[in-house]
Amino acid sequence: MTTQTTDRIDGLDLAEVDLFDPRWHRDGPPHALLARVRREAPVRWNPRPDGTGCWTVLAHADVAAASRDFETFSSWEGGVFLHPDQAASLDVMRNMLLFMDPPQHTQYRQILQRAFTPHAVRQLEGLVLNRCTRAIDAFVERGQADLVSEYAMPVPLGVICDLLGIPDEDIPMFLEWTEQMEESTRAAEPETAMGLLGEQMEYIVGLVARHQAEGRTDTILETLRGAEVDGRPINDLEIVVFFALLTFAGHDTTRNTTATGMLALLRHPDQLQEIIDDPGLVPAAVEEILRYTSVVHWFARTATRDTELGGVPIAKGDKVALWYTSASRDEALFDDPDRFDIHRDKPDHDAFGGGGRHFCLGSGLARLQLQVNLEQLTRRLRDLRLAGEAEYIESSWTHALTTLPVTFTPGTRAGD
Repeated sequence: MTTQTTDRIDGLDLAEVDLFDPRWHRDGPPHALLARVRREAPVRWNPRPDGTGCWTVLAHADVAAASRDFETFSSWEGGVFLHPDQAASLDVMRNMLLFMDPPQHTQYRQILQRAFTPHAVRQLEGLVLNRCTRAIDAFVERGQADLVSEYAMPVPLGVICDLLGIPDEDIPMFLEWTEQMEESTRAAEPETAMGLLGEQMEYIVGLVARHQAEGRTDTILETLRGAEVDGRPINDLEIVVFFALLTFAGHDTTRNTTATGMLALLRHPDQLQEIIDDPGLVPAAVEEILRYTSVVHWFARTATRDTELGGVPIAKGDKVALWYTSASRDEALFDDPDRFDIHRDKPDHDAFGGGGRHFCLGSGLARLQLQVNLEQLTRRLRDLRLAGEAEYIESSWTHALTTLPVTFTPGTRAGD
């Protein structure tokens, strides 16, 4: 199932193909399979091993249409995963922005909006640069590194911990929490993150007490503690679920895009060299990395009424999975979509969702981090080379690496 030759893909009976089977994703996203489904059945009933199923939506236009129609395709009704209680009970997860519909979603989104305005994000560049410098300094003299564990992982995790006011000594615990949360999204059993949320709530109580003793008012956590919705303060459960979203989404997606993006560049050394020679290409390269790697494959919605999408009837209560990875390689929008090209003109990718109310709140911070990450790697490690095989997480929900070994000419620490 891991070999995606044209003959094998062309010979499949699509009526029997389960796109969520992780075996299709052992070596990264199954782009050849997604392309065939997108051409022949862009809105398609996908069978599941338990006898159920859902609709898979693969075309860019259909993903955009469903993303913008929250009244018909709801996040609140059945959650954003195929199982409504995938990570934790739906009643608990409905306190998270991802699971809300307007007007509730709008009220809660506004709480965090101020922390991620363009002006606020620009003020964070020094913080991101500091984390990048510290990470590179730790391995630059060795001439070799694993870019996942030694760079892609610690930089965004350190940044989000800085924003939340979490001390460095607690970062290993937070790394463990984010990994447990990611694992819960693909676990066979539901509600595997419920215990994790309890641990985080206990931690937050202690962290808030520390901040109060120190007189700190400059973190996102304090913003949450002082927020109100409908004239009442948001409660502890709402805060801990906000906290879980920020620690997971603020770290995991940026980590995975940094790693998969560097792998794409290392496999296209001519374009990597162009960036080394001309750092002005970094912003365009980041947009192509976002399109090409698309690290969140899909989120689900639930139809609130009988409707249709792409000319296909969909019944009230049906699950609908919006495949962003496919939409970002739609031939109807992108010329030669499987080609990695940092000179592509303004790619209208779906890496931050298909638009609408759930467009990623932290997209500005993610872009900033990805740009600084790439600028610093190409400035300080000017002859990066692959030193072995990259290894993937076997997941139908996320495109992620567990390791990315590289070598380079040893350098010096920034302060030396």
